[in-house]
Amino acid sequence: MIKELIIDSSPNGATIALLQDKQLVELHKEQITNNYTVGDIYLGRIKKIMPSLNAAFVDVGYEKDAFLHYLDLGPQVQSLLKLTKQVRSGGYQSKLLNNFKLDADINKGGKISDVLSKGWLVPVQIAKEPISTKGPRLSSDLSIAGRYVVLVPFSEVISISKKIKSNTERNRLRKVVESIKPKHFGVIIRTVSEGKGVTELQKDLLDLISKWETFVTKLHGTEPSRKVLGEIGRTSTILRDILSPDFQHIYVNESSMYEEIKSYIHEISPEMENIVRLHKHKEPLFEHYGVDKQIKGAFGKTVNLAGGAYLVIEHTEALHVIDVNSGNRTASKENQEENAFQVNKEAAREIARQLRLRDMGGIVVVDFIDMHKPTNRKELFDYLKIEMAHDRAKHTILPPSKFGLVQITRQRVRPEMNIVTTEVCPTCKGTGTIRPTILLLDDIENNFNYILEEQNEKNITLCVHPYIEAYIKKGIFNRQFKWYFKYNQWIKVKSNPAYQITEFHFFSAKDEEIKL
Repeated sequence: MIKELIIDSSPNGATIALLQDKQLVELHKEQITNNYTVGDIYLGRIKKIMPSLNAAFVDVGYEKDAFLHYLDLGPQVQSLLKLTKQVRSGGYQSKLLNNFKLDADINKGGKISDVLSKGWLVPVQIAKEPISTKGPRLSSDLSIAGRYVVLVPFSEVISISKKIKSNTERNRLRKVVESIKPKHFGVIIRTVSEGKGVTELQKDLLDLISKWETFVTKLHGTEPSRKVLGEIGRTSTILRDILSPDFQHIYVNESSMYEEIKSYIHEISPEMENIVRLHKHKEPLFEHYGVDKQIKGAFGKTVNLAGGAYLVIEHTEALHVIDVNSGNRTASKENQEENAFQVNKEAAREIARQLRLRDMGGIVVVDFIDMHKPTNRKELFDYLKIEMAHDRAKHTILPPSKFGLVQITRQRVRPEMNIVTTEVCPTCKGTGTIRPTILLLDDIENNFNYILEEQNEKNITLCVHPYIEAYIKKGIFNRQFKWYFKYNQWIKVKSNPAYQITEFHFFSAKDEEIKL
């Protein structure tokens, strides 16, 4: 599988497109004005305790208070609260946790009112960006992500990605990390760590420890509800999480971002530094690599599939609904079951892509074409799971019901990607109505009165749609002759197939358009 990253930078931010075998599979927008990014750590102030929800509302500077549930506090929240008080009062001078005494874990089934109180300050991390009318979702179980490992303060646990299957490799990685991790810090070993040496893992871990030290330093003087430690930009985050030997090219259209990305890749994966290319063509970046066309075709309400079938995608406040239609793909009655199965497999591949592309989260209900054979329903379910395996977001898929419905839940951490693919009609200007065609010639003649008599123009040309030109010139005593006798001059009439049916323009003898 060949992967390419296309990064279109602009003054307002960057749009990042991930292509697999030239097909667009992910689209991300990084806006400079977006102040709330997953992974950012804020010094939150508890505004309200809600015992009925077992949650608290926290002020992190957003227009709506953020939501912090008891289950998102983390087992060591008492240690975090104690460290915060000591650092802000100047009672704790060390930046690491070697001399820090951890408190006992909180009860998993406890109440938030036993842990937090109104007005308290607590460091919190953005778990979900603000979506729709809701404020951010928070967690106080802090973690700092790197390329190969994730650092978890107030823990001693070393976790290893389940995607690393080899027991020998798992044991090796565990021993390496145990030998270099600091006291009272847990570590999550990511999939990309497989096969990496001590030097690479240690460098990544030291970078994360440096970030933690920055966090502790800033915690002392940060104002409540302000950011303490920011996550790296969306572009670098994507590179950190998905960069692999499969990547062939990274194209960037702006020189400063080109240097920034090249420098970042040099740090995390020096051998891949040369895949970064600066786009120097006059043609816009997304247009040059066919991304614009793919966006227009993939983000509409209706998504066409290669075999003639199509998807209809609808969004509601509660869930997303995808309907699979066979379209003009037909088969004989004997092959109806097989035809439905093939259409459903084709749709399953596109649905897995659409979920990543639009970043659709929450509940997704897919209405596949009915199939009667249980073996086909099971094979479709297995095929959908294989296609969804490339999705980095956590998800759960339920087997198809006898009605052909498949239910999917997918992690939602940021607003869904929504791009308007329709364009305003140049004839009706988006109103859905146009002037009566019967009045078209009256409009043209009214303009003749102004141009020929008041402006005293000579040898003008009228440019119209080919149908209108044919109507004007039809017959011996046509409209053009009538105009000659009425205005005492011959008016040229030309057609332009690009014009709308009611569109017309006037041009002077110098072939310059006459502005009305």
